[in-house]
Amino acid sequence: MVDRSEETMSTRIVILGAGTGGTLTANRLRRHYPRSAVQITVVDQDDQHVYQPGLLFVPFGMSDAADIVKPRHRQLRAGIEFIEQTIERVVLDTDTVVLGDGTELPYDVLVIATGAVLSPEETEGLAGPGWMSKVFTFYDLDGAVALADALDRFEGGRLVVNVVDMPIKCPVAPLEFCFLADAYFTERGIRDKVELTYATPLDGAFTKPVASRELTSLLGDKHINLVTEFNTGEVDGEAGILTGYDGRQVPFDLGVVIPMHSGADFVGRSEGLGDELNFVATNPHTLQSTVKANVFAIGDATNVPASKAGSVTHFEGEVLVDNIVRFIDGAPLDASYDGHANCFIETGFDKALMIDFNYDTEPLPGHFPGPIGAPLLKESRLNHLGKLMFQWVYWHGLLPGRNIPGIGPAMPARGKQHPEPTGDDYLNEEVHV
Repeated sequence: MVDRSEETMSTRIVILGAGTGGTLTANRLRRHYPRSAVQITVVDQDDQHVYQPGLLFVPFGMSDAADIVKPRHRQLRAGIEFIEQTIERVVLDTDTVVLGDGTELPYDVLVIATGAVLSPEETEGLAGPGWMSKVFTFYDLDGAVALADALDRFEGGRLVVNVVDMPIKCPVAPLEFCFLADAYFTERGIRDKVELTYATPLDGAFTKPVASRELTSLLGDKHINLVTEFNTGEVDGEAGILTGYDGRQVPFDLGVVIPMHSGADFVGRSEGLGDELNFVATNPHTLQSTVKANVFAIGDATNVPASKAGSVTHFEGEVLVDNIVRFIDGAPLDASYDGHANCFIETGFDKALMIDFNYDTEPLPGHFPGPIGAPLLKESRLNHLGKLMFQWVYWHGLLPGRNIPGIGPAMPARGKQHPEPTGDDYLNEEVHV
């Protein structure tokens, strides 16, 4: 509970990060509170808001970099202060954020929404010779643009898509890249000259058994090699070789690597705030940090066991803002967030499939958001159009903090085909809805 002993003093909410989570949280809070009641300050190191799902399309010429970047400050509602500055650390004992220029920001409530950062330097050789000439990533804007040129020049050979380690942002995006690459080279008439390989540290194409089987089948149908349980220890960009910790090697002529992810560096400099990977220790159901009651976290910055995906941040946002209001009012927090996540998975040739799941229920066949809706775990043009349309929804609905009709934070149970219990893998576990 925030101490409001002085009636003239407004509550100070500081939000670190002006990406998806920070922006929608700030806007929802501003819509809820009058300016006289709450002072909202958002901090980020730059003023470029990147629509990250669009990065997948840039290498294939399906989207232009200029179309997926907008100024951060222009996505914030009037009455929200935006500070463009790096973050040095958070001092939990004094409820203060220290910025890179030495400025100190006191807060009554702190929201950490600084996402996940790429750490290519954590893998031997990855950021060395060959980086951005023979080895690329599409997980940031510069990499996606450079990869577009590399793909345009590629006339055949071994293209390997490699996930170094989990967790990563949007866990299905590397698979989507494989599927789009298959379509891209087919349309160029050189698919028979390209050997596509997906190397993952997982024991299957995806983390959830039913979805993994479906996606593995798709890889096979498209003649994309799947290398599982491959834990990348070294990347030799000049020689074109990935070497796993177990000694296995995967050669490539063009490498598309998703580097290790970690939380923001300032989290590691803030005593007691994060874990060994700089992710904020967070209650998975309330989004309140486990280190101090007036600190909350959202999206990729947290250590909750949900996918680091935009949909997760969207669904978390509704519960998070409600809990910030409850905390300020001294009311019990709402522990209803269930890990709900969904995403469209591009499969190439203007088709996509959709998955919808939460902490307890894995992706299942059926429809979303109810018995009549987008097909789940099934390729369709409708799903592809849904993914394309989401970019408009993102800028005009999600970021401004508006509710999307018919889609709430809790995973819908209706419309899903729940399996009968059998002896197979997940099927002998209880399915919760």
